[in-house]
Amino acid sequence: MIARRTALGLLGGLAGAAVTPGRLAAAPPRKPPRLRQGDTVGLVAPASAVTLPDELDRAIHWIRGMGLVPRLGAHVADQEGYLAGNDADRAADIAAMFAAPDVRAIFAVRGGWGGARILPLLDWDTIRANPKLLIGYSDTSALHLAIAARAGFPTLHAPNAASRWDAASWDSLWRIAFAGGTPVLGGGRIEEATGRPARTLVPGTARGRLLGGNLTILSTLMGTGWLPDLDGAILFLEDINEEPYRVDRMLQQMRLAGVFERVAGVVFGQCTRCTVRDPDYMGFTLDDVLDRHLGDLGKPVIAGFNTGHVRNQLCLPVNVPVELDAASRTLRMLEPAVA
Repeated sequence: MIARRTALGLLGGLAGAAVTPGRLAAAPPRKPPRLRQGDTVGLVAPASAVTLPDELDRAIHWIRGMGLVPRLGAHVADQEGYLAGNDADRAADIAAMFAAPDVRAIFAVRGGWGGARILPLLDWDTIRANPKLLIGYSDTSALHLAIAARAGFPTLHAPNAASRWDAASWDSLWRIAFAGGTPVLGGGRIEEATGRPARTLVPGTARGRLLGGNLTILSTLMGTGWLPDLDGAILFLEDINEEPYRVDRMLQQMRLAGVFERVAGVVFGQCTRCTVRDPDYMGFTLDDVLDRHLGDLGKPVIAGFNTGHVRNQLCLPVNVPVELDAASRTLRMLEPAVA
């Protein structure tokens, strides 16, 4: 077995306030198994085609660096337009990985767009019967949210397999998925290390199940029946390449839908390249938009948390009870994500 320090070397070389009550739903009867060195994990492409040079090789490289054995989905290299093959084949790859008894977890190779297209085609009986960590982010948020809604077990919002697995990403993956721990995520130390300070918009603490992901994907799924119950949740959001007015539009949609009234707290992560490039622009900045939408909620809110389309993003346990401490800008896991 490879020691944690050895695995870190492999990847590192590659790289007071009142408590706001939130409802903690009963823990699911079964959790995904924890990962161990030597485990086989599936690599699937549920959304955009894997077309970048050496993208699949890079994913295999990172997975092997974790001490895991990659198994490629049958259609992971397919392409149909901008998608990784047709919808039915992408859904079949995911079903096959959940059904395989020796596959312990499933990594999305990349995001892009397309995960929502396959939700009605997935074999939900097989997924519910075989809890496994689904690991990925961005468009993979569609699968995280749907699994929380339809299967009820935890997943992991984390870099995709072909993304960079820098030290903070790997360390949080190891603590959550391998060690089965309940770490405190975020805070001043990681902000200083990454050079990305977060902000407390509304102080306080709150507890609830951590749910969310990519803002665009979540807002797209509203009204479809594929979102989990957000009542009492700690909602986290992130995005990329969205100008402030688009973020404004999506947050307004959520306000009108009553989302922010129902959640116990909000964690807005990184919004990479969410700026206006016109030097004569005189409108709202992203911070202005966040302050106007989230600063008056009367419940704990932070912005700039270390998740999203950035290096060294933290792995976040989806559908796991956490405590948000807005003053310290941290999320503390209240139970393990794995069995």
